[in-house]
Amino acid sequence: MSSNPPDLRPDLARAQVSESSRPGQPTIGMVSLGCPKALVDSERILTRLRAEGYGISSDYAGADAVIVNTCGFLDSAKAESLEAIGEALAENGKVLVTGCLGAEPEYITGVHPKVLAVTGPHQYEQVLDAVHAAVPPDPHPFIDLMPASGVRLTPRHYSYLKISEGCNHKCKFCIIPDMRGKLASRPVHAVLREAEKLVENGVKELLVISQDSSAYGVDRKHDSHPWKGGEVRSHITDLARELGQFGAWVRLHYIYPYPHVRELIPLMAEGLVLPYLDIPFQHAHPETLRRMARPAAAAKTLDEIAAWRQVCPDLVLRSTFIVGYPGETEEEFQTLLDWMDEAQLDRVGCFQYENVDGARSNALPDHVPAEVKQERWERFMEKAQAISEAKLAAKVGQRMEVIVDLVEEDAATCRTKADAPEIDGNLFIDEGFEALQPGQIVTVEVDEASEYDLWGRLF
Repeated sequence: MSSNPPDLRPDLARAQVSESSRPGQPTIGMVSLGCPKALVDSERILTRLRAEGYGISSDYAGADAVIVNTCGFLDSAKAESLEAIGEALAENGKVLVTGCLGAEPEYITGVHPKVLAVTGPHQYEQVLDAVHAAVPPDPHPFIDLMPASGVRLTPRHYSYLKISEGCNHKCKFCIIPDMRGKLASRPVHAVLREAEKLVENGVKELLVISQDSSAYGVDRKHDSHPWKGGEVRSHITDLARELGQFGAWVRLHYIYPYPHVRELIPLMAEGLVLPYLDIPFQHAHPETLRRMARPAAAAKTLDEIAAWRQVCPDLVLRSTFIVGYPGETEEEFQTLLDWMDEAQLDRVGCFQYENVDGARSNALPDHVPAEVKQERWERFMEKAQAISEAKLAAKVGQRMEVIVDLVEEDAATCRTKADAPEIDGNLFIDEGFEALQPGQIVTVEVDEASEYDLWGRLF
């Protein structure tokens, strides 16, 4: 086994739902596309439906109707969502659409006029109303009980924990604030209660997500709430500290490098939170960042990274970048490559810029030709791959804890503390793994490395 397994895809939620229905019970199928935030929305919708007496079908044929939770962030994602809607219509016929693309109902109905209803992102009540109209509920008072942990679309041992909706940034290439609104943080005690229940029900890893996790609580003026005999602020640092008390791995996603992020690093050094930061830098040249309407302090960011690593030497940094943004010159792109040499990020993703309907960046001058975007993407990924390969090679001979995701005939697929599910690499154990179970946390010694993955043996 030399590559990431293709069959563990939390964005394909329909494949993750276990069937459980009684004779005559109305059943609903779900296809969930896009990011983990959308996946959490799907889980909440299915949990509410299960509580109302609906069964959950894992295929089109067994469902009385199908909900398609769409993504609308990029034009390519919109096309994928429209394709999924078309497939559901062809296979089932009764389709309800929700999610980010649902913010543009005419766009959907223009292509698929036979959909029964269209609702926008995180409009839970409207989705339920649409389901009730299409497939009336018929609950059994003694059988249909909501599971204590709700319906989950991820493996049992990890779960996404959404702490806020929306975003206050106004990046020119992004339409998320238009679709999901401004930042709206959940009360801290509600987040902690959910996390506590998840851990009580066997979750070993909590993946904290939002559009901007480091801004958590800003809209609430960092108000305080009672918790366990004391009070906790709705602030990312306080939240992370409390989450670290539950004994599960806590992984922070979508952190912007605000000054207060440095307060999180000691928590990582103490072991309360995984030494992992997912920061969307997007670019490094100040002019490119200015055209993106993003903070343009790449040099200061390098100083911050150095300071973080001094406090927590094991810190792993993941980020995403855009190449070929309108107006990007060869000099600006070379600055990004030079910055990568300095920053030495551990995990990196890269996208070629594409127009998104409604984004302000569409109107910028000097769009980069497709062949230049492709060539820059290849150069960028070559640089990122070389950095990743060197960093992973340095891990050979080290002992580390890993969490088991999947056990197959030829190997166990695991992740280190440096690897988030689906987006980072894996560690494979191909000897003596047969007794392992998903969710176990075991110690291994690394004995081989590739550009993105590791191999190890149980220690």
